[in-house]
Amino acid sequence: MSSENEKSDEPEQLALIRETVRKAKVPRAKPRTWRGAALAKELPVARVVVNKGALHLDQFFDYAVPEELDEVARPGVRVRVRFGAGAHQVRGGRREGGRLIDGFLVERRAESDYSGPLAALADVVSPEPVLGPELLGLARAVADRYAGSLADVLQLAVPPRNATAERKPSPEPLPPPRPPEPGSWTRYERGPAFLDSLARGGAPRAVWNALPGPYWAQEIARAVAATLASGRGALVVVPDGRAAGRVDAALTEILGEGRHALLTAEAGPEKRYAQWLAVRRGAVRAVVGTRAAMFAPVRDLGLVLIWDDGDGSHSEPHAPQPHARDVLLLRAAHDRCAFLLGSTSCTVEAAQLVESGWAQALDAGREQVRRAAPLIRTVGDGELARDEAARAARLPSLAWQTVREGLKTGPVLVQVPRRGYVPRLACERCRTPARCRHCAGPLEAPEQQELRCGWCGRGAPDWHCVECGSTRLRAQVVGARRTAEELGRAFPAVPVRTSGRDHVLDSVPGRPALVVSTPGAEPVAEGGYAAALLLDGWAMLGRPDLRAGEEALRRWIDAASLVRGQAEGGTVVVVAEPTLRPVQALVRWDPVGHARRELAERAELGFPPVSRMAAVTGPPEAVEGFLAAAGLPADAEVLGPVPLPVVRPGGPRRPGDPPPGEQWERALVRVPPGSGAALAASLKQARAGRLARGGGDPVRIRVDPPDIG
Repeated sequence: MSSENEKSDEPEQLALIRETVRKAKVPRAKPRTWRGAALAKELPVARVVVNKGALHLDQFFDYAVPEELDEVARPGVRVRVRFGAGAHQVRGGRREGGRLIDGFLVERRAESDYSGPLAALADVVSPEPVLGPELLGLARAVADRYAGSLADVLQLAVPPRNATAERKPSPEPLPPPRPPEPGSWTRYERGPAFLDSLARGGAPRAVWNALPGPYWAQEIARAVAATLASGRGALVVVPDGRAAGRVDAALTEILGEGRHALLTAEAGPEKRYAQWLAVRRGAVRAVVGTRAAMFAPVRDLGLVLIWDDGDGSHSEPHAPQPHARDVLLLRAAHDRCAFLLGSTSCTVEAAQLVESGWAQALDAGREQVRRAAPLIRTVGDGELARDEAARAARLPSLAWQTVREGLKTGPVLVQVPRRGYVPRLACERCRTPARCRHCAGPLEAPEQQELRCGWCGRGAPDWHCVECGSTRLRAQVVGARRTAEELGRAFPAVPVRTSGRDHVLDSVPGRPALVVSTPGAEPVAEGGYAAALLLDGWAMLGRPDLRAGEEALRRWIDAASLVRGQAEGGTVVVVAEPTLRPVQALVRWDPVGHARRELAERAELGFPPVSRMAAVTGPPEAVEGFLAAAGLPADAEVLGPVPLPVVRPGGPRRPGDPPPGEQWERALVRVPPGSGAALAASLKQARAGRLARGGGDPVRIRVDPPDIG
C-alpha cells in the first residue's frame, strides 16, 4: 500500500518543483562588483564623497548605480564604495577591485563628467538620509576656511550610525509654544527688544555680556523659546556637559518635555544618535549641546547661540580643528538667522564683532552690574612683602580674614591655577611683557641663554622696556603651592572639597565649606558662595600666550560670578598686582572695556583677530621646503621658523605636539584682513600637491591657532 502511495505522489512533487523554479528570481549580482547587473534607468550616476580625509582626494567621485539600488540610493544616504581600482582593472566596461570604504551619496546625475568606466556602488548602508544640502554646504565652507578636507569635516558633523536608534521612529513634532515672558532679560537695556525680535521672526545679532549670577541658563532658555514661538529652530552650543545640563534643565522648565534635544557625549552612542535623528527628521526644533552640536542639522534655523566662546573646549582638536564660534558665524551668514554670543566675560573676537558693526552690544547698565557683582579686593606684591602671614603661610592676611568671614554664612571658593605654565619674561619695574621689536612676539631666554623671539627667532640683545625704559627682566611667577591640605590644617573644623581634572563637582550645598578648584572646574554653590579667593594670579598672567591677560580675566570673572552680589556681602580677593590691566578690569567688572583695549592694541600690532594667522609645523627641512613651494599671498608675512620644545618620551602630550624625541619647528604665516581665504587656499593647495607627489607629509597646518605665544 505504501509503494502505491509513493508512485502517486511523484507527479505532484515534480509539478511543485517546476512551479517553484518558474517563480524564482533571476540570481542577484554580487554586491562586490555588480558584474553584469543592469544600471538604473534614470540618473544612473551617483556622486559620492568618500571617507578619506587626504587633501589631494578632496573632491567628489562618480559611481554607477545598479538597478537594484536605484530606489534606496538617494542623496544624503550612507554608501559603501570600492576605492582605488586602477584603469587596468576593467571588466565588462566597469571598474572592479579597490578597497571597500564608506561615503555619502550627495547627488544623482544622468551623466558623469568622467569619460572612463565607472565602478558601481557596492551597497547602500542605510536608506536614512543623514546629509542634507544645508549641512553639506556648511561642511564645505568650514573645510575651505580651515584648509581642510570635506571628508574630515563630515566625520565631525555626522555621528556614527546606530542601527537600533535608526529603526525607531522619532516623535511627532509639537506645535510652536507661546512667546515667553522677558523674565530676567529686563535687567538688560535691549533684552526685551531682542526677545521680541526673535519671537516675530527677526534675525538680530548681538554680543551679550551676561550679569554674574545663576540666571544665564534661564535667559538662554527664554531666547530659545522666543525663537521656537516664531516657528523656527534654535541651536545652543556650550563648552561642557555641566553647562549643557543647566541649560537643559532651564529649557525643560520653560518649554516642557519633548521640545529640545540634548547632544552630549555623556548620553551614549544610541541615545545621542536617536536625538540627532529626531533633529534631522524635524521632530525636534531646538538643540543644546557641546562642541560637536555646532553641526546639528536643525530645520528652519532661526537662532545660533554660543556660550562662553573663550573656553578652550570650543576648539575642535581633530582635523581641520574648527572653532565653534566661527562655525556658528558661518551658519548665521548662510542661513540668515539670528546670532547670540554670550558670556560673563568678553573675548577680543566678540569685541571685534561689535566694533565692526556686525553685531550689537547687549549688556546691562552700571547700576545693575554693581548690584549683581561681588566686591573685588586685590593683594599685590607690595602687600605680600609687608605681610608676615603671607611669608609664613603663603596666604595674605586679607585672604584669611575673608575666608573666616565668609565661612560664617556659606561656602568659600578657592581657585588655584593649574601647574606647569611656562614663565614668560616681563619688565622687572613695571611688569610690561617683553616683546620682540620686529614682530611683537614674546621674548624668551631658554636655558639662561641670550634673549630671542618665540615667534620669529630673532635675537634681542639690546632689549629695553617700551613703557619705562628699564633693561632688567623678571620671570613671572609659575605654578600654585596652596593646597587643600594646607587649608584643611588652617581650618580643621571646616570640610574641604576639591574639584579638578580627575574629579569635577557639579554643585555643592550652601553650608560652610572650603571648595578648592582649578580654573573651569568650579562647582555651583546653592545660594552662591559667600566669598572667593583667586590665588597666584601671576600663574595665569605669566603664560607665554597672546591671550594670557584675556584668559586670566575670563577665569577670574567666571569664578567671581558664582559669588553672591555685593549687597549680600559677597567678596572676592585676587592675589595679583592691582596695577595690571586685567586686574583693574576685574575690580571695575569691565570685561568689555578690557577686550576693546586689547583689540585696539592688536590692530596696531597686526595680531589676530585683526589679522589671520596659520601655523606650519614639522621637521625643519619639511617646513622650509613647504614654505618655499607654497604660493602664499603677496601680502603674507612669515614669522620664524622657531624650534618647538622636544617632547620627552613617555611624558604627557597635547594635541599637535611633535612626536616624542623629535625636534620640530613652527613658522607663523600672517596676512592682513581680507586675505584669510587666499591664505587657507594656498596652504591647502600646497599640502595637497606634496601629498599627491610623495605620499606621507609630516607638515601640519593649523589655521587660526588658539595658542601663538
